[in-house]
Amino acid sequence: MFASALLTVCLAAFVSAAPQSFKRAGQTIYSCTQPNTAAITFDDGPYDYINDIVNTFNSKNAKATFFFIHCIYDSDSQDRVKYAYNNGHQIASHTWSHANLATLSRDQLHDEMWRVEQAFQRIVGVTPAYMRPPYGSFNDQVLAVASERGQDVVIWDLDSRDSMGASAEESKQTYTDKINEHPSSILALNHEVYSSTAYDVIPNAIDQLQAAGYKLVTLAECLGTNPYQSVGQPESVCPLLL
Repeated sequence: MFASALLTVCLAAFVSAAPQSFKRAGQTIYSCTQPNTAAITFDDGPYDYINDIVNTFNSKNAKATFFFIHCIYDSDSQDRVKYAYNNGHQIASHTWSHANLATLSRDQLHDEMWRVEQAFQRIVGVTPAYMRPPYGSFNDQVLAVASERGQDVVIWDLDSRDSMGASAEESKQTYTDKINEHPSSILALNHEVYSSTAYDVIPNAIDQLQAAGYKLVTLAECLGTNPYQSVGQPESVCPLLL
């Protein structure tokens, strides 16, 4: 009886929310479209360093975008998601289990994306409009499912290579080399799970980009679009629905 009542309350909370919705069209994004912007993005969080990363961006009047994966229902991870979101940074999906999406079935793809959507709706009340496929791996089926779910697929045009073992100095040089090409905009990939990225590379990259005249913005801002499909109130994290 108690379980049934709790489930009813949880479902009622889910359907009673009236979020503001934005229509989306699926596409694949490799670069920003707004001139003189740079979007620094992070994969694989929320991790231990995220609050410090957020504070670094805040102190430099800059914005970041975080692509989150699973394990975001424990209290520490929820707090990290909220901290990034409440400080005006963008959150987006990196799918649930960090699988190679090109190897999954249609149903598995929907599940990977739906689980992150559900978590975001419960924790901060938003539905993500952007998804980055793990390893940058996707195929036509991934694109079709992402489009059905209203999510654009995001890649990058600058890879700091931190996940491939690049040293902090090498990653900083990657930023320098890209800036010296004088592109109209930059969409950078980093991973928030590395302390060298959080405390060495990123402060330097922000300073380099701002000195070169780039405005550090969220992914959505660098594209001139909405960051979320819908924005509403956070829902209760109901144990029976996890």
